[in-house]
Amino acid sequence: MNKSPISARAAAPFVQTYFHGTKADLQIGDLIKPGFQTNYDPQKNAPYIFLSATLDAAIWAADLSQGTGKERIYLVEATGRLEDDPDLTNKKFPGNPTQSYRSAEPFKIVGEVSHWQGHAPEQVEAMKEQLNKLSQQGVRSLNVRD
Repeated sequence: MNKSPISARAAAPFVQTYFHGTKADLQIGDLIKPGFQTNYDPQKNAPYIFLSATLDAAIWAADLSQGTGKERIYLVEATGRLEDDPDLTNKKFPGNPTQSYRSAEPFKIVGEVSHWQGHAPEQVEAMKEQLNKLSQQGVRSLNVRD
């Protein structure tokens, strides 16, 4: 009985893929890096970039992004350490049910979700009003440095 020799090349481990919602027009293979204008405040640069393991959280990110570009959801892989997004984890929601994370290291775009449904315009407006109220009350994001 002939047996196949075991390949010297090891199988590549599975890499977790996450979602990133934005209005930026990017390509597969691009790196999303911190240090550029945030999706939510054009006056500030983002010290972190964000991703989520849930499609709904990425849809909210795309829905709430500023700018005039098309809303997009990219499939991304983290290239470094992730930590819970402190604006959501245990602040708005106990634990991290949205599975939202941030990193100071780039994400690599490996795909794009081509068919998805955004939230209803009235839901998006209500969320924007709530975020504006928090801002007026002096509640600051833990994700933006001045």
